Amino acid sequence: MSESPPRAETAPPRAASETAEFARVYEEHSRAIYYLALRFLGDEARAEDVTHDVFLKAWRHLGGFRHDSAWRTWLYRIAINHCRNIQSSWAARHLVSNADEAVFETAQAPSDSPLRVLEIKELGQRIHNALARLPEEYRLLLLLVADQHLSYDEVGELTGQTADAVRGKLHRARRAFAGLFASTA
Repeated sequence: MSESPPRAETAPPRAASETAEFARVYEEHSRAIYYLALRFLGDEARAEDVTHDVFLKAWRHLGGFRHDSAWRTWLYRIAINHCRNIQSSWAARHLVSNADEAVFETAQAPSDSPLRVLEIKELGQRIHNALARLPEEYRLLLLLVADQHLSYDEVGELTGQTADAVRGKLHRARRAFAGLFASTA
């Protein structure tokens, strides 16, 4: 008698209302998660993968979501941890990618002059270079507050800090960014 092959781990069956709610959450938050991952990792393909991974993890662990925090906070926490795991992996530290350049290739609007397109691309590259030279904690704080428009309390909840600590570190992060950005001119 032959044994059946082991089954792959799948998410538990969900009620239609739960599936519809999660689809709404995906629609509402997937762009923000993608953008956070893109700014954190600087690679469009990896940001897309992270976005899918974050929502897959959230779906699989939906039963563990206690609604103590907002969907957004829970998803951001998953995304930040996932991005950090990717950055700490061996491949991320040892493989060179030219994907950073592709991030700024899409800045062109159809009505922009070639000179304006070049200026936007150069500005985007300067911002990216300055962000990349910041310590990870400063970069994360700037991304969450400036790009994602999270409050100090929300950022504190995500990073395990008080709102006052976030405010102080964010001030230092902005000063460090300004100095690094000025040096890229």
